[in-house]
Amino acid sequence: MTSNQPRPRTRLSLRSNSVHYDSLSTEQPDSDTPFMRTNPISQKRSYIAVAVLCYINLLNYMDRYTIAGVLLSIQNYFGIPDSTSGLLQTVFICSFMFLAPIFGYLGDRYNRKIIMIAGMIVWIITTLGSSFVKKSDFWVLVLTRALVGTGEASYSTIAPTIIGDLFTGTKRTLMISFFYIFIPVGSGLGYILGATIANATGDWRWALRFSPALGGLGLLLLVFLIPDPPRGASENKGGATMERTTYIEDVKYLLKNRSFVWSSLGVTAMAFVTGALAFWTPTFLSRAQVTQGLRPPCKEEPCNPLDSYIFGAITVVTGIVGVFLGTYISKQLRDRLPNADPLICAVGMLSSSPCFFIAIILAATSIPATYTFIAIGETLLSLNWAILADILLYVVVPTRRATAEALQIMVCHLLGDAGSPYLIGAISDALLKYDQESPHWDFRRLEYSILLCPIIGILGGVFFFMTSLYIKEDRKAAELLNSGQAPDPLETTTESV
Repeated sequence: MTSNQPRPRTRLSLRSNSVHYDSLSTEQPDSDTPFMRTNPISQKRSYIAVAVLCYINLLNYMDRYTIAGVLLSIQNYFGIPDSTSGLLQTVFICSFMFLAPIFGYLGDRYNRKIIMIAGMIVWIITTLGSSFVKKSDFWVLVLTRALVGTGEASYSTIAPTIIGDLFTGTKRTLMISFFYIFIPVGSGLGYILGATIANATGDWRWALRFSPALGGLGLLLLVFLIPDPPRGASENKGGATMERTTYIEDVKYLLKNRSFVWSSLGVTAMAFVTGALAFWTPTFLSRAQVTQGLRPPCKEEPCNPLDSYIFGAITVVTGIVGVFLGTYISKQLRDRLPNADPLICAVGMLSSSPCFFIAIILAATSIPATYTFIAIGETLLSLNWAILADILLYVVVPTRRATAEALQIMVCHLLGDAGSPYLIGAISDALLKYDQESPHWDFRRLEYSILLCPIIGILGGVFFFMTSLYIKEDRKAAELLNSGQAPDPLETTTESV
């Protein structure tokens, strides 16, 4: 029959016998239809699972930035310029980026634990293998760094969705905060431990063997302690049935989600800035001190690790402070201001950019002042880490979250940190023609290149502000869809049933 009451255009499935993996129904499922159950996993086991996921996340980011901590030694060992050095990070991010959608597709449909175990094994083998590269085989190092991205893509895409299915509400926000705090902590420790091990052994390759050793423990913990909870288990109380949709339908759903699109663009700008600064800052500050006459140029390894130590320590401390501060501010404002989360991210990006600009300019004259502004900028940028993950979890329905994570990873790395380290190095090399002998110009050309980062940071702030215009509507739509009170927006449009 046809309703006489006006109502909004909705899209409903008219196929009663087909099963769709992400639209929702409040009807009782048939015996052969998969349905969402309430979370059967104990609270204690859920906390243990988060601890293990945090530990592996720590190892991932330690390994990712170990290369940056020993970059001067690698440049001297292989005799490579800035642009080629940046390629080491770019190939890693590229493989990570292109494989993320594949793992996102698998993570929304198959056993997530098995996928992470397989990825972890690949990561351990390739990371360890990259430490045995000979001096004449630089491109072997490039290849192995690319393969390392395979393992990380499987883990980074899926792990946050498991946390999202173990917890809900403010508790999930807190758990996500703990998980993402290990991004800056792991990054900082990557600089510190990489430089320390290389300096102690006199060989930068030993720095690449530390993370795989710890990764073996992580693999065992992953096998025995990580569950694979039902998708949406923490949010669904039995009122809605998850039905199957195709990957193309999942992508269409995400592209229609304006909060997801704009926040992904903001994350992309953030990735550009953090990727470039994380990779080049220790080298940039080392050249600044050569320019000021505080140390001689590095001619043979191991190079002076002091800048890696200091920058790593700053990254760890500011990451912890920033993530918890961002989570606290979000918790205080979210109930009173529905779009508080993207506004916090916008403020973080917009206010960190001037700090980074000042830090870059002051590097030629005052290293302490430079470190001070870097610390302020990193704290403001770190406000965003946990909030961004939480935004994705609450504007996307549970069974599309791995796909959403994967697409966001692909976009933010494709246009962000996949190219930014190489781009900064390429600009620096292009400026080399003006003076090929001066250590002072080595510093200046890298300085001019890095100034691109604050500009991109401002653009990211604008993207997060745009997210704030749609976040309330998109969050409500996801909640209604997940509870079964609204039909999937991708189903056939109809005015009557």
